[in-house]
Amino acid sequence: MAQKSEERSRLEEYIERIQYSDRYSDDIYEYRHVSLPKQLLKMVPKSFFNQDNTGTLRLLSEQEWRGIGITQSLGWEHYEVHAPEPHVLLFRRRKDFVAPTHPPAAAVGKYTQAKARK
Repeated sequence: MAQKSEERSRLEEYIERIQYSDRYSDDIYEYRHVSLPKQLLKMVPKSFFNQDNTGTLRLLSEQEWRGIGITQSLGWEHYEVHAPEPHVLLFRRRKDFVAPTHPPAAAVGKYTQAKARK
Protein backbone atom coordinates (compact mmCIF):
# COMPACT_ATOMS: atom_id res chain seq x y z
CA MET A 1 0.00 0.00 0.00
CA ALA A 2 2.92 2.33 0.68
CA GLN A 3 4.13 1.67 -2.86
CA LYS A 4 0.76 2.77 -4.29
CA SER A 5 0.86 5.95 -2.21
CA GLU A 6 4.38 6.67 -3.43
CA GLU A 7 3.34 6.08 -7.05
CA ARG A 8 0.37 8.42 -6.61
CA SER A 9 2.66 11.10 -5.16
CA ARG A 10 5.04 10.76 -8.12
CA LEU A 11 2.14 11.00 -10.58
CA GLU A 12 0.88 14.18 -8.88
CA GLU A 13 4.39 15.63 -8.93
CA TYR A 14 4.73 14.93 -12.66
CA ILE A 15 1.32 16.46 -13.38
CA GLU A 16 2.37 19.64 -11.54
CA ARG A 17 5.41 19.85 -13.85
CA ILE A 18 3.38 19.92 -17.10
CA GLN A 19 4.38 23.05 -19.02
CA TYR A 20 1.93 25.12 -21.08
CA SER A 21 3.12 27.49 -23.79
CA ASP A 22 1.75 30.94 -24.39
CA ARG A 23 -1.00 31.07 -26.98
CA TYR A 24 -0.26 32.07 -30.56
CA SER A 25 -2.67 32.36 -33.47
CA ASP A 26 -3.42 32.68 -37.17
CA ASP A 27 -6.63 33.95 -38.78
CA ILE A 28 -8.69 30.91 -37.74
CA TYR A 29 -7.14 29.21 -34.71
CA GLU A 30 -5.29 29.94 -31.54
CA TYR A 31 -2.63 27.41 -30.66
CA ARG A 32 -0.55 26.26 -27.76
CA HIS A 33 1.73 23.38 -27.04
CA VAL A 34 1.90 21.35 -23.87
CA SER A 35 5.09 19.63 -22.74
CA LEU A 36 4.72 16.58 -20.54
CA PRO A 37 7.54 15.61 -18.19
CA LYS A 38 9.24 12.63 -19.79
CA GLN A 39 8.57 10.59 -16.63
CA LEU A 40 4.84 11.23 -17.04
CA LEU A 41 4.99 10.17 -20.68
CA LYS A 42 6.34 6.81 -19.48
CA MET A 43 3.21 6.37 -17.33
CA VAL A 44 0.74 7.02 -20.17
CA PRO A 45 -1.19 3.88 -21.22
CA LYS A 46 0.31 2.08 -24.21
CA SER A 47 -3.07 2.35 -25.97
CA PHE A 48 -2.49 6.13 -26.26
CA PHE A 49 0.53 5.58 -28.52
CA ASN A 50 0.62 5.03 -32.27
CA GLN A 51 1.01 1.39 -33.20
CA ASP A 52 3.82 2.19 -35.69
CA ASN A 53 6.61 1.91 -33.07
CA THR A 54 7.61 5.58 -33.47
CA GLY A 55 7.01 6.23 -29.77
CA THR A 56 4.62 9.07 -30.54
CA LEU A 57 1.20 9.57 -29.06
CA ARG A 58 -1.81 9.24 -31.32
CA LEU A 59 -4.26 12.12 -31.35
CA LEU A 60 -6.02 12.05 -28.00
CA SER A 61 -9.63 12.85 -27.21
CA GLU A 62 -10.36 15.53 -24.63
CA GLN A 63 -11.20 12.88 -22.05
CA GLU A 64 -7.87 11.14 -22.69
CA TRP A 65 -5.65 14.23 -22.48
CA ARG A 66 -7.48 15.49 -19.41
CA GLY A 67 -7.08 12.00 -17.96
CA ILE A 68 -3.29 12.23 -18.05
CA GLY A 69 -3.37 15.52 -16.17
CA ILE A 70 -3.53 18.22 -18.84
CA THR A 71 -5.80 21.07 -17.73
CA GLN A 72 -7.05 23.73 -20.13
CA SER A 73 -10.20 25.70 -20.68
CA LEU A 74 -12.90 24.30 -22.95
CA GLY A 75 -12.60 24.09 -26.72
CA TRP A 76 -9.04 22.83 -27.13
CA GLU A 77 -8.34 19.99 -29.55
CA HIS A 78 -5.20 17.83 -29.71
CA TYR A 79 -4.49 18.16 -33.42
CA GLU A 80 -0.85 17.20 -33.98
CA VAL A 81 2.09 15.31 -32.57
CA HIS A 82 5.71 16.36 -32.90
CA ALA A 83 7.68 13.18 -33.64
CA PRO A 84 11.12 14.52 -32.66
CA GLU A 85 9.70 15.41 -29.23
CA PRO A 86 6.95 12.89 -28.39
CA HIS A 87 6.34 14.55 -25.00
CA VAL A 88 5.08 17.72 -26.76
CA LEU A 89 1.37 17.81 -27.64
CA LEU A 90 0.03 20.47 -30.00
CA PHE A 91 -3.41 21.95 -29.36
CA ARG A 92 -5.67 24.38 -31.19
CA ARG A 93 -9.11 25.92 -30.87
CA ARG A 94 -11.09 28.22 -33.09
CA LYS A 95 -10.55 31.88 -32.35
CA ASP A 96 -14.31 32.39 -32.33
CA PHE A 97 -14.89 29.60 -29.78
CA VAL A 98 -17.45 30.50 -27.13
CA ALA A 99 -17.80 28.22 -24.13
CA PRO A 100 -21.35 27.07 -23.37
CA THR A 101 -23.04 29.06 -20.62
CA HIS A 102 -23.70 25.87 -18.67
CA PRO A 103 -20.74 23.60 -19.44
CA PRO A 104 -21.06 19.91 -18.67
CA ALA A 105 -19.37 18.60 -15.56
CA ALA A 106 -15.59 18.67 -15.96
CA ALA A 107 -14.18 15.60 -17.66
CA VAL A 108 -12.67 13.35 -15.06
CA GLY A 109 -9.67 11.35 -16.14
CA LYS A 110 -10.38 7.65 -15.77
CA TYR A 111 -6.71 6.85 -16.11
CA THR A 112 -5.65 9.26 -13.36
CA GLN A 113 -8.42 8.06 -11.05
CA ALA A 114 -7.55 4.41 -11.67
CA LYS A 115 -3.86 5.08 -11.00
CA ALA A 116 -4.72 6.93 -7.79
CA ARG A 117 -6.90 4.08 -6.52
CA LYS A 118 -4.26 1.39 -7.02
